[in-house]
This record gives sequence, C-alpha cells and structure tokens, in this order.
Amino acid sequence: MPAKKISGDELIQVVRTRVKYKDIFDMKAFYESLREWLKEYGWGDSDASERYEKYYGERIGQDGAKEIWIWWRLEKKASDTESFTYYLDFDYHLLQLLPAEVVKEGQKLKVNKGEVELFITAYMESKYLSSFRSNFILKAFTNLFTKRIYHKTIEERKKELYQETYVLQNFIKQWFKLKRYLPYEETKNFFPSYAWPSHLKE
Repeated sequence: MPAKKISGDELIQVVRTRVKYKDIFDMKAFYESLREWLKEYGWGDSDASERYEKYYGERIGQDGAKEIWIWWRLEKKASDTESFTYYLDFDYHLLQLLPAEVVKEGQKLKVNKGEVELFITAYMESKYLSSFRSNFILKAFTNLFTKRIYHKTIEERKKELYQETYVLQNFIKQWFKLKRYLPYEETKNFFPSYAWPSHLKE
C-alpha cells in the first residue's frame, strides 16, 4: 500500500508483478541503476525527495549469509492532469546473500551471490473523488460522473500505468539478463548489467 492513507474506493490496484533471479550479481550496482531509472521516469517521494525507502530489515545467519527486506514507496502525478496520482510499491526480498568474486576483462570484481525477489505493485488514486464528495451539489453525481463521463479517462490512465510497470519489469529482467518475450528487438541497455547468470556464456 502507498505510504500515505488513501480512502479504499479512491485507490485502484492496477497490476502486481514480480521478478526473481538467483545467481551472481552486484547488489549495489542494481540498487543504483534502479534508482536512476525511477528518477528518469519521474518517480519519487511525496515531498519530491529521494527518501522513498520506508523499511530496511537485515538478518545475518550463522554462515554469514544475509536475508534482507527492503520496501520502497514511490509516487508520481499522472501526465497532463491533477485528477490522478500513480503509486509504486517495491518489496525486495534477498535470500542467502553472500560475497563473491568474478573475473571480468582481467579484473577481479567483488560482487554478491544469492537470490533476489522483487514484487512490484502499481496503484492509481482517483483524486477527483474527494473533491466531488466535499461539494454538496457534485456529491450526488459522483457515480454518474465516474461510470459515464470519466470512465474512458480512467481506463486510459490505468493502461498508461500498466504499460509503465511492465517497461520497468522489462528493464529489471534486462539488467539481470533474464528471458523477455517482446514483439520487437531491443537496443542495448543504457545502464550496464552487473549480473552473471550461469546459464549464459559470455
């Protein structure tokens, strides 16, 4: 759920998806690349800062392996309108995270080995509902306005958020060098990948 409290019928869950990867990767590089991607697409905190990490939990096992939970809560205004706000919930869960080393182009790199599972949930807030309900005259027309007049706009905004969520999922899969099923050929990723899956020979 978004960081701030929103009335139940004003908040619509648009899509929930996940990405799972288990192999060698650089957690710090992934974390930074993801933050940069989100900043580039206009996602941030409610006060326009970059403090969207709401929770960080870490447990270290006897073998030194880490289990980490990270929650990010992001939001952004829908383009060209003040009536809608988009929200993204990121829930990281990292298991058996251990230090590892790889040799790349003659250099030894200190990286991580483990499993990362990312849950991404996208929500849309219909802000116009609260202004309708606070107005004595418009209050009676809320349902009519939503179902008849604003229905097409709501569906367009949901589609926009749905597509952006899957663009994000595709970016994450591309970073981890996972299989993607897209109807077009992609260009090389702007953010270099620091993942070395064992099924790919480089």
